[in-house]
Amino acid sequence: MARAKLSGVIAAIATPVDEAGEPDLKRATTLARFLLDNGCDGLNVLGTTGEATSFSLEQRKRVMSAYKDAGIPTDRLMVGTGAAATADAVALTRHAAGLGFAGALVLPPFYYKGVPDDGLAAYVDTIVQSTKATPIAIYLYHYPALSGLPWHVALIRRLLDSHGPRIVGLKDSSGDMAYAREAAAISKDFDVFPSTEAVLLEARGGAFAGCISATANLNADLCARAFHAGDAAALDAAVTIRKLFDGRALVPGVKALLSHIHQDAALARVKPPLAAFPAADRAAVTAGYDGVRAKSAA
Repeated sequence: MARAKLSGVIAAIATPVDEAGEPDLKRATTLARFLLDNGCDGLNVLGTTGEATSFSLEQRKRVMSAYKDAGIPTDRLMVGTGAAATADAVALTRHAAGLGFAGALVLPPFYYKGVPDDGLAAYVDTIVQSTKATPIAIYLYHYPALSGLPWHVALIRRLLDSHGPRIVGLKDSSGDMAYAREAAAISKDFDVFPSTEAVLLEARGGAFAGCISATANLNADLCARAFHAGDAAALDAAVTIRKLFDGRALVPGVKALLSHIHQDAALARVKPPLAAFPAADRAAVTAGYDGVRAKSAA
């Protein structure tokens, strides 16, 4: 299966929301273009930072279509298509394939916990078989802290044995670097993206395919300098920006800082059950970010 090769700096892009709680498609595509023009090699659309599971099936489809309609190169985008209902995951994955997305990022069906590998394998098998007519690369999304279900290494091997080149990689949001390295060692053709830009110099050396990071919404230029030029000082600045969110709500925080960077209050809106970033946290993060930027520009 021919596919665009995703690698490098990938932002888990936020999804702007309008006053009615609908996805704000104009702001979404404007932000995507900005990120691709300012350091991102690709984007992860409708992931955790994109609040995918807070949107309906039809809303998610509209967001996907909006990127295509706006001329955003979908071969530089992977899109979250996992869902609690397998039929929804199939519908979203088919829609992504039809729009030419480079890959589908698949969460496990996250409501039932402690399910056997046979159940997870059947979920993936259904998605793969249902998209045979228009195949799309599948990336597994490992985020057990939220999904409650791991894509453990033995299961990944089983899926690769069953589906070969359709299963192409993994986004690892566990923070467990031993797991990330074990997954990356499965095959040279299995692309692993940790969720922190802190790995970019290691990725530059070939250990990982790159990173998929929420905070790359905010520091993509610094991340690009680290990955493409080996700039350790730029990486230190990028990681310092990421650390501003330690102990704070990451997704509302990213959106609040986006609103500061782009001077657009609407970018701070989140969907329930998330809530607005607290004012004190916003002040601290904004001051910290401005300080990092002033220092890196000096």
